[in-house]
Amino acid sequence: MRVIGLMSGTSHDGIDAVGADIVLRDTTIQVRLVGHLSRPYPDELRSELIAALPPGAIDMATVCRLDTAIGQTFADAAIAAMYEFFGGTADLVASHGQTVYHWVSDGAVRGTLQLGQPAWIAERTGLSVVSDFRARDIAACGQGAPLVGLFDLLWLAGRSERATALNIGGIANVTVTGDKPVAFDTGPGNALIDAAVELCTGGVEHLDRAGERAARGDIDTDLLETLLAEPYYRAPTPKTTGKELFNRAYLERVLDGHAASADDIVATVTALTAHTIADALAPLRPTEVIASGGGIRNPTLMAMLGAYLGPTKVRTSDELGIPSAAKEATAFAVLGFLTAHGLAGNHRACTGAGRAAVLGSITPGAAGFTLPTAPITVPLRLTLAG
Repeated sequence: MRVIGLMSGTSHDGIDAVGADIVLRDTTIQVRLVGHLSRPYPDELRSELIAALPPGAIDMATVCRLDTAIGQTFADAAIAAMYEFFGGTADLVASHGQTVYHWVSDGAVRGTLQLGQPAWIAERTGLSVVSDFRARDIAACGQGAPLVGLFDLLWLAGRSERATALNIGGIANVTVTGDKPVAFDTGPGNALIDAAVELCTGGVEHLDRAGERAARGDIDTDLLETLLAEPYYRAPTPKTTGKELFNRAYLERVLDGHAASADDIVATVTALTAHTIADALAPLRPTEVIASGGGIRNPTLMAMLGAYLGPTKVRTSDELGIPSAAKEATAFAVLGFLTAHGLAGNHRACTGAGRAAVLGSITPGAAGFTLPTAPITVPLRLTLAG
């Protein structure tokens, strides 16, 4: 199948789209990544989206407008990918949508909400769309995240005993391979770094470009100790979190009573991300960490992470054939392919679900959609074709 994968993560900066040619041969999924593009959200839409996120409060009219506008923007990205990578046609779109709320209570996930109405994508592209991936895993008593866990386990099958995939987006998550695989959110990735920059610049700047502020600053050990006292870091796995917890209001509360310069604050929350990733991985003893996501473009963060991880080798997904910015969109393209073939897209050890489940909802395209007539071979590994 020629699949377009669409993803917008917890940094809410825009949409990543990939074109992937996917085939299942025996027990191996073969993926040829045809191309990758990114489309930023229009400024007005991004501002309205960010204002709607926790701890903001919005009405249902705003939810409706956002669902429509995000769906239309995802449709634009899908059309661009369809023409750029496949000459104007494809077989399927897999759309993650935009997470606006992940409902966690007492360590259990009760629900999740991704906006980006798939009907707009199906109508404008004429293709069937798989969307709303997370809800079925949650209904099966899972965390609904990290859903890239199954992709990571297939992709890293056959590598060293404890190879680990790390994604540093707004939230950081890991998948650790081995006899007893595990996947979970370690805590903030870029979320508190971005919040610190916005707070310290009065909203003029939104991110620490190339880690320059963190590089200029000094780590405030007292502030770091306060930040590390957050109970989430000691919660058992599997576990997930989001900007419902790690947001600007959270940082403002923690900073109350701490006197530190702007650059020192940014340096300290950057150290927090590196520290909490390394702390989470320490008992799992990974042999290598393969990183992706926007955080790898922050050299200060990556240097701190390398120092905290010690002798564990840190490399990027680019070295293994997947551009870091395209990793999650590629994963959801594969999850959409699995859904279209009636195959489970979650892994019980990664999300804590009670069973493996076929994920998502299908919005038929112009030609309709034919469900598979019988189960096919369950994949055991994933390879990348040149």
